[in-house]
Amino acid sequence: MGVAIDNFQWDVINLSDTMRPFAYSLTKDMEDAKDLIQETVYKALKYKDKFATGTNVKAWMFIIMKNIFINNYRKKSTQNVVNDSSDNQYLLNSTSQTVSNDGYNRLMRKDIDKAINDLNRDIKTPFLLHYEGFKYQEIAEELALPLGTVKSRIFIARKALKESLSVYAN
Repeated sequence: MGVAIDNFQWDVINLSDTMRPFAYSLTKDMEDAKDLIQETVYKALKYKDKFATGTNVKAWMFIIMKNIFINNYRKKSTQNVVNDSSDNQYLLNSTSQTVSNDGYNRLMRKDIDKAINDLNRDIKTPFLLHYEGFKYQEIAEELALPLGTVKSRIFIARKALKESLSVYAN
């Protein structure tokens, strides 16, 4: 005993293949496009009574597909996603508030100051002047050095600081 399929159902099912390019253009992912087509066919069959006989079935289904995509997009854009890959959910289930502390920043600042103080005086002075906002030309005039030498020393100081503070690099 087979189930009789009327013309409307036949049209809806046959149109699913022709909807694939449009679904892919919306989702940009083949699996999501297949899901979108499946949901469109389901809704078209479910709301068959809303279809006005004599109108274009294909156009009606494309409108359903577009509306499903827009609704899903809006729903996803308002959801907050929290990913926790840890085994315990303590932080998520905890009601206590976290308190910030400047300890890490203070330690980092001490290390930066120490690294600057450890620089050779010849490169430290131009670097500190540049750090304070002086332009290369102003530093060159102040220290009576050629402009290229000032630029070179500041570059060397930056490189040395970057190396000595590599612990803090991300």
